[in-house]
Amino acid sequence: MQFKDVVGHKALKEHIINEVKEDRVSHAQLFFGKAGYGPLPMVLAFVQYMFCQNPTADDSCGICPSCRKVGKLEHPDLHFSFPTVQTLSKTSDGMLKEWRQQVIEQPYFNLYNWIERIDDKKRKPIIGVSESVEILRKLTLKSFEGGKKVMVIWMADEMHVSCSNKLLKIIEEPPKDTVFFLISESVENILPTINSRTQNVHIPRIDEDDLMRYLLQNRLTTEASVSSIGLRAEGNLIEAVDLSGAHEQKDVNREYFVSLMRVCYKKDVKSMLGWAEELAQLGRERQKNFLKYGLYMIRQSMMKNYTDDLLMRCSDEEADFLAKFARFITGNNVMDFCELFNDAHYNVERNANPKILFTNITFEIMRYIHRA
Repeated sequence: MQFKDVVGHKALKEHIINEVKEDRVSHAQLFFGKAGYGPLPMVLAFVQYMFCQNPTADDSCGICPSCRKVGKLEHPDLHFSFPTVQTLSKTSDGMLKEWRQQVIEQPYFNLYNWIERIDDKKRKPIIGVSESVEILRKLTLKSFEGGKKVMVIWMADEMHVSCSNKLLKIIEEPPKDTVFFLISESVENILPTINSRTQNVHIPRIDEDDLMRYLLQNRLTTEASVSSIGLRAEGNLIEAVDLSGAHEQKDVNREYFVSLMRVCYKKDVKSMLGWAEELAQLGRERQKNFLKYGLYMIRQSMMKNYTDDLLMRCSDEEADFLAKFARFITGNNVMDFCELFNDAHYNVERNANPKILFTNITFEIMRYIHRA
């Protein structure tokens, strides 16, 4: 991947290029930011520029043997580590084919997209202790092409504690010409002893103009709707693609949200329990996506109530529902709704019992709606 393929972040690209030119590349760097902001594409462009045999002033050449190998993720001195479902493969090597397919097809993807690709049962993947053994083995070998060796650890926040502890020494004192790139959505989720051994590189949200330009160039939306999508996506390319209609999950979430509010308004306890049971059967990432969607709909309700629809950014179907529902979101309950969905998202991430969690949501919402 070349820097020109990474959406936005012009200043950061220039900084990285200068680091390579001046031979000031840190041996261990943590790139953090939402997956949709582009930390993985940025790291891949960084690595390709490092390996490029004929780099230009602002990008790798893209045509030399090294660039072609990195582009196919087949460079012998470029290694990858990423979460795997342990019952399918203990290490990344067992899923390298799927990894290459995902990155080459669409390098902007998150953990949920990865889970969808590798496991029909939507089980949570981790970077287990067996992976640390493989990382140590690979990095103790000599460089195949006589240059640097690179280890990219994607979603490093999914490393098991035992795996992290085994890597502490090599991250702090790696073999000569070895570079670690750790990628995470948040610094807070990284083990402090790992974080303290890395140089942090923050990937901010993509500038709205750059995001809209990408959507139009790739014909993912129209001139009429690109501004709305750009605002709602908040600099997240994955969200922007979803909002453009390239993903069906948003419609499913809308149906779940509408159903939830209706059964809670009616105080239909049997249907509320049935709804909670259905949501509990979903995979954890889908549950988190729904909860984020719930927050979005609460925000849109407030925009409708207090801005005369001027700041609403939603689809026609959502607008039709909010025309009747928004009046139930007021100053008396909006903070309760936001806290409920935020806390639920936090608890889902920490493996809360989903049936108890979503059952509690239904009864709390029933109280909030009738307090409007």
